[in-house]
Amino acid sequence: MIYLDSAASAPLRPQARAAMRAAWELAGNPNSAHAHGRAARALLEDAREALSAVVGASSGEIVFTSGGTEANNLALRGIAAERRLVSAVEHPSIANIPGVEVLRVGGDGRVGLPGAPLAGALVSVQWANSETGVVQDIPELAAAAHGAGALFHTDAVQALGHLPLDFAGLGLDAMTITAHKIGGPVGIGALVVRRGLELCPQAFGGEQENRRRPGTVPVALAAGFAAAAQTLNQELASENSRLRGLHDRVVAGVRGFAPQVEVNCSEPCSPAIVNLTFPGARAADLLLLLDREGVSCSAGTACTAGISRPSPVLLAMGRSEADAAASLRFSFGWQTTADEVELALAALERVLRVYRGGRA
Repeated sequence: MIYLDSAASAPLRPQARAAMRAAWELAGNPNSAHAHGRAARALLEDAREALSAVVGASSGEIVFTSGGTEANNLALRGIAAERRLVSAVEHPSIANIPGVEVLRVGGDGRVGLPGAPLAGALVSVQWANSETGVVQDIPELAAAAHGAGALFHTDAVQALGHLPLDFAGLGLDAMTITAHKIGGPVGIGALVVRRGLELCPQAFGGEQENRRRPGTVPVALAAGFAAAAQTLNQELASENSRLRGLHDRVVAGVRGFAPQVEVNCSEPCSPAIVNLTFPGARAADLLLLLDREGVSCSAGTACTAGISRPSPVLLAMGRSEADAAASLRFSFGWQTTADEVELALAALERVLRVYRGGRA
C-alpha cells in the first residue's frame, strides 16, 4: 500500500508516539493544584513553549484547540470584526462560516485585497492551499490588510512544516496550525493569537486556555504535537528539498505518459502537494482504480470527501466543472519515499491505460 494523502492526515511520527506514551503515564489533570496536576501542567506548558518557538510566537499566544477546524472557527467567530473577508479558495471551516465576504482569486489561485479601506474588518487567507498547494504571499497580504485598517488571520495548517513561519516577525494577528498534518496526533491543533487581541470563546465551560477555550486540554496530545513540530523544524530545509524532488518527479513522470495533464499550481507552491487535472476523466473513477492498485490519494480535502461535486477551489480558479471534477491531489509526508513515488507513477500509468481503453 502506497499512501499519498498526507495533506489529509500524515502517519504518526515515532517522536510524537514516544512523547505521548510518556505523557499517558501521568494521572493528573493540568488544572488541578496537587502534585499530579502540577506535573501534567508542567508538561502541557513545555509543549506550549516548544510550539511557540517553532512558529515564532510567545507561549501565551498559543491557544490549544481540537484541531484546525475549531481553530479557524474560533478565529473567524471569536475575533471581533465588523466584516469578515476570506479568499474564494479557503478550507470549508472558513468558507462555510455564515456572513463571510468572498475575495476572488486569479487563475493562479492567488488573492489580492481590495483597495478600499477595511477599518474594523478581519481578513483571512490560507497560507498554503490544502487542495492545490498554491502559496499565498502572506507577508504582503498581512501588511496590506494592516495598512487598510484590518486584522489578519491565516490558516497555516498546510504551511506548518513546509514553510518557515514567523508569527511575530510578520506581525500576524492570528494563525491556525494543527498536529495531524505534520505527523502529530489527530485531535489537537492551536490558534495563535497576538498578545492583547481579545478572543471571545465560542464554547462554555471552564476557564482553561486563559478563558479563551474551555475544556481540559489533552496533555498527551499536546506533547505529541510539540514533538512532531520540533522534529520537523529541525529538518525543515533538508526535508523540503527531498519533498520538492518527489513533487517534481510526479509532475515530470505523469507528463511523460499523459502529456495533456494540467498542473494546478505555479510557483511558489508547496513541495508536499501536487494537484493534477486529467482532461476527459473523472476523478472518482481514477481514485477507485488507484485504490485497487494500492495507491491512496484524493480528489480534494478530506473535509469534502464523499461529496460528489467539482472542487470549489478549482472552480474559483476559473477551471471548468468538467476539469474541476477530473483532478487528483497527491500529497507527501515525512514517510513518503522515492520508491513509493515510482511505484505510484507506474500504477497511475496502468490505470490511465485501462481507463481510456474502457471509455473507447
